[in-house]
Amino acid sequence: MNRHIAIYPGSFDPFTNGHMDIVQRGLEIFDTVVVAIAQNSEKNSLFSVAERVDMTTELVKDNPRVKVETFDGLLVDYVVAKEARVILRGLRAVTDFEFEFQLAQMNHTVCEQVETLFMMTSPSCAYLSSSIVKEVGKLNGDIRSFVPQLVADRLYEKFRQIG
Repeated sequence: MNRHIAIYPGSFDPFTNGHMDIVQRGLEIFDTVVVAIAQNSEKNSLFSVAERVDMTTELVKDNPRVKVETFDGLLVDYVVAKEARVILRGLRAVTDFEFEFQLAQMNHTVCEQVETLFMMTSPSCAYLSSSIVKEVGKLNGDIRSFVPQLVADRLYEKFRQIG
């Protein structure tokens, strides 16, 4: 297994500045960060998997050390298939920790070679979540300081389409 690859999984619906913060800081530790977009998320997504892949790929296109992929099934199976060893997870607050801790313990129980690294988001992003960004955008609030411009444009367009 390659210790130089971190898998950063999530739904990324949409990709926020907090997500970018974790990717950029992850690159300070790992040679490659794979943004792994879950296909089988139980969440009711605003953007399709293809739209999320397209947006995220566009956002990181200038950094060859960041890959954007999708996965389906058990995360640990995907991590092993990528010959990685580390799952990178961002934590915003202590409220995230309990759920993330349970997932990390389950993943480690299923596959002992896979470890989870928790990274606290930068204070400027600690309050951000995709859900909050979508809610503000849906109500025509200014979301440009929460997400990259490309994502803001696509969110506003999506809300215009669905009325």
